[in-house]
Amino acid sequence: MPPPTLLLPHDPLAERRVDPHYSAEAQLIRGLGGGTALVDHDALLAGRAAEAVRRVPADTGPAWYRGWMLPVAAYAAFERALADRGCRLLTSAAGYAAAHELPGWYGTFEGATPVSVWLPADAGPGELAAAAGRLGSHGPAVVKDYVKSRKQEWHEACYIPDLADPAAVRRVVARFVELQGEFLSGGVVLRRFHPFVAADRAGGRASEARVWWLDGEPALVGPHPDTPGERPDPDLTRVRPLVRALGCRFVTTDLALRADSGEWMVVEVGDGQVSDLPRGTDVSALLTALLAA
Repeated sequence: MPPPTLLLPHDPLAERRVDPHYSAEAQLIRGLGGGTALVDHDALLAGRAAEAVRRVPADTGPAWYRGWMLPVAAYAAFERALADRGCRLLTSAAGYAAAHELPGWYGTFEGATPVSVWLPADAGPGELAAAAGRLGSHGPAVVKDYVKSRKQEWHEACYIPDLADPAAVRRVVARFVELQGEFLSGGVVLRRFHPFVAADRAGGRASEARVWWLDGEPALVGPHPDTPGERPDPDLTRVRPLVRALGCRFVTTDLALRADSGEWMVVEVGDGQVSDLPRGTDVSALLTALLAA
């Protein structure tokens, strides 16, 4: 049986060429004996899935996607359009949703990740107060949607100093929703905030490890793209059975070291197909594993 094909987004300025962000992976996969095909990410976002996959050869067979994030509905349309051309995504639409959006993976990782609640983006003051109550009604929290936060606007649209201050909860949530705009995914998530060891050990962004899992085994362990200079060595003992329990073939977990307990905590789970890598990372082992899957 031939190895899976790697589906990559094309360059928006040259549709016969791979997007420059993924060109190194494309070159490496071909050097390893794998095949690649191009898809139109913009067409997928616009709801034109059949057009988006027109450059994927008929009867391609099994394939992995490596590209930019897609909303769950767009990924499902992507899967259907590929199936019509005889190409089977090795991550199903259900598997993508389970790993990509927090409500899909939270139940599996509960206890190993910050306590979280989610509610509609247009939730009113009463719903926000009830959500804060489910987090204990006091102490710090962070705001995100089902997929992403706005860490770059930390004090404005991410961090809530104290859930006991309902005005602050409403203000930060409203600003987050405003800034996310049309890119808001799912709804609003409130998560209990924990202090993590910082990258420079003296403050700043938390030092995170990104672990790439294939069929329940770590295929690559490295830094998070936000802290590319770090060389983390996370303890995976607690996380490994949880990844297996999730049942998704290709996922990532972002782990951070708690400053108070010294315990590695899962801060995010993602679909491996749309998770990013720090520039310059050696991905040969990861891509070799994907070709053998």
